[in-house]
Formats: sequence, structure tokens, C-alpha cells
Amino acid sequence: MADDELRPLIDADAASARDVVRALHMREDPPAERPRVVAAMVASADGRTTLGERSVGLGNPADRALLRELRCAADALLVGTATLRAERYANLLDDPCRAERLAAGRDEQPLVATVSRRLDVPTDIGLFAEPAARVLVFTEAAGDVTGRGAAVAVERFAPGALTLAAALAHLRAERDVRAVLCEGGPTLLRRLVGDGLVDDLLLTVAPLLAGGYGPAVLAGDALEPPVGVRLREVLRAGDHLVLHFTP
Repeated sequence: MADDELRPLIDADAASARDVVRALHMREDPPAERPRVVAAMVASADGRTTLGERSVGLGNPADRALLRELRCAADALLVGTATLRAERYANLLDDPCRAERLAAGRDEQPLVATVSRRLDVPTDIGLFAEPAARVLVFTEAAGDVTGRGAAVAVERFAPGALTLAAALAHLRAERDVRAVLCEGGPTLLRRLVGDGLVDDLLLTVAPLLAGGYGPAVLAGDALEPPVGVRLREVLRAGDHLVLHFTP
């Protein structure tokens, strides 16, 4: 593909990243039974999603600007507990984005939702110490989760009743969540894709060959049959590519 066929996404340029996210219309016309789900992942050219057990080394300034704008637009983030722990979640949004959300009559930060059947939640990370943070834990276990400044709620399901479809339905019906940004990890994303719950996938491909046996974009059992996707857009940020797929 020639360079002039790739739409530019300027490094660390918030305005260009905002244009990309606005074109998604994330909060418009979600499905009746659940929020719209947009997944954002980053991987090396050979498919690894971590370097040294974290994804931070795979991104670049434009990729981080895009993630910022996606978070700013979303009503909720859906993140696996292992990803919360490994990436040490904290300070999700900068002050301009928080101000923008407040001016639009929205909550200062998106709700952070996670699923933990056994209630194994990394409350030691910075997210749980932030007064403006809101965390919702879906579980089948007894007990509570206490924040260290954040507002933490537990939504408990009967044993065997907790599914990702049920969690998303709760977000839509009880929390008025119209748009969810799934930030992984690969196991969570595999389950969402397998259940037909992903509407858009923004996959950043880093110009690195990592090798090893780290997690791929989807981790878990093979999908039978594989899920077909359509390439909607290709964005270029230096030697990084952002591929926009829809099922």
C-alpha cells in the first residue's frame, strides 16, 4: 500500500486523534440490550501484546493520544483484572478531558468495570486511591471491595449466571452506559469476540518483532469457526499502523 493511501494520524496530536474518535460516533445508536463495545489493543508486528509483561513499550505518542480520546468519549471502560494489575491503572484522563466531560454534563471520568468471579481485585493500584474514580466489579463471590478513595461498587450474580452479555446488559439498563471501551486483556477480548459482543476493534500494530510466547491479541481457545472482520480504515502514525476492523 502506498504512503498516500494511508490516512495520517500525527504523532501526539490530540486534534487528529479526536477526529478519528469522533468519526466512530461511539455513543450514538447503541444496541437496545447493551452498550456499543469498541475494543482497543496494541500488538507487535508478530502479534505479541506485551513486552516484559506490559503493553507500554509497544505504543507511541499517537497511539496514546488515540487511547486518551477513546477514554474521553466512552461512558465506561471494561478491563480484565489481570490487565488492571499488570498495567497499574491510574490517572486515566488528563485535566482538559475531565473538564470537557463535565462541561458536557457527563461524569468526570468513565466508569471502570471489571469481571472477577472470585473477587480477586488489585485494590493496591493507583486507580483505587483516586477520589474521582468509579469502579464496578462484577462477581459471583461473596464479600465487598473497598477503595482507598475511589467509589467502588460490587454487582453480584448467582453462581453460573455471570456472563459478559449479562454484565454489559447491566451497564446499559442500570448505569445508562451507551459506549464501552474494552482495553483487554487478550483473554477478556477473546471472550467478547466469541460471544459476538465487539462492534469495533482498533488494533495498533507496532513496528517491532518481539518473538517469545507472550499473549496474542486474543488468548484462549480457538474460535470455531474464526470470526470474519472487515477492514474499515488504516491510519498511519510514523511506522505504527492503526487498523480499524468491524465484525
